[in-house]
Amino acid sequence: MGILKGLKILDFSALLPGPMATMIFADLGAEVIHVESSKRVDLTRIMPPYDDDHEAYIHQHLNRSKKSLTLNLKSPEAVEIVKSLVHEYDVIIEGFRPGVMQRLGIGYEALKEINPKVIYCAITGYGQTGPYSNRPGHDNNYLSLAGVLDYSRHKDKKPVSMGIQLADIAGGTMHAAIGVLAAALHREKTGEGQYVDISMTDAVFSLNAMYGAAYIGGGRVPQPEQEILNGGSYYDFYKTKDGRFFSVGSLEPQFRKLLCEALDIPELIDNTFNDSYYTQIRFKEAVHDAFLSKTYNEWLEVFNEDFEGCVEPVLTFPEACEHPQLKARGMIVDIPKSDGTTQKQIASAFKFDGAQPEYRHVGAKLGEHNEEVLSALGFSAEEIAAFKDKGVLE
Repeated sequence: MGILKGLKILDFSALLPGPMATMIFADLGAEVIHVESSKRVDLTRIMPPYDDDHEAYIHQHLNRSKKSLTLNLKSPEAVEIVKSLVHEYDVIIEGFRPGVMQRLGIGYEALKEINPKVIYCAITGYGQTGPYSNRPGHDNNYLSLAGVLDYSRHKDKKPVSMGIQLADIAGGTMHAAIGVLAAALHREKTGEGQYVDISMTDAVFSLNAMYGAAYIGGGRVPQPEQEILNGGSYYDFYKTKDGRFFSVGSLEPQFRKLLCEALDIPELIDNTFNDSYYTQIRFKEAVHDAFLSKTYNEWLEVFNEDFEGCVEPVLTFPEACEHPQLKARGMIVDIPKSDGTTQKQIASAFKFDGAQPEYRHVGAKLGEHNEEVLSALGFSAEEIAAFKDKGVLE
């Protein structure tokens, strides 16, 4: 049994932040209906590569275990369908710009009149208030305004576009998931619903937990490659003789000692973060030069599974998929498809004692569950057919 069994969610979001949050909920047992439109196609549905049915793998991952209901939200009948669903599916997650759901007649206040226990979570770039509330943006924009990217780069170099969408996921997805679960616990205690306003810019700004706190409290402006954890110390990445990289995180004295012994620079074991800037640079240069003396595979033998000094290879994603630690943790799983086959996907990262994630099916085809959802609401086959003819079901 999923640990979130009984939680029922209507997901009006698209792209990454909202769908990944509702995927987490679905993996943990929640029932999720993804409300979509054929006229406003989620870009993840058309991002290659595709399977044999021309379904995008990215969409099939982010929307697994969810039902797909296609509605023309501009039609009064579709609005009434949503309102009927809210009696039971009383957690709403949406990613429209502020005011869109209100104009459609299914904003928080309208749905709260129908079900006072409704939990409504809006994920936006800048939040529901402020001068940027209606401004469009993407992950790199939010990271830029949050003050993250300027000190997360090399000196005299431009910021790097990351493979993981940090503002979308750490900012939007995770904060939305925490916010909804906090609201659900509050509802359990009080019977009250809640409006959850998630700004990805707010959320990623709050992730400046170390250097942001140092600036606000002590006035120290974080600089590129000047701080302990952004390249200003030997905590960094180092190239091997054949052009691969290793990460070095050997900050504590006991780990630094192991690093120096492995790199054959024992004379630098006693270096500390309190040494002069010149000494710090000398130590980093010594680590840099040492790594250039051997190939990637040669260093793998040195920094093997028995080494405990916080040094790891920078793996390609295919290599990560085959790493024994990730394989032991079951981080790639087989997800059922409608044709009886399975598709490999990244697993849920949550591990519970006595409750396992549930993987019911890959992301559904557009509108795949229209009849099932509407029949459960009491609509007849004739009424559902009429909805199709009138364009209520897109």
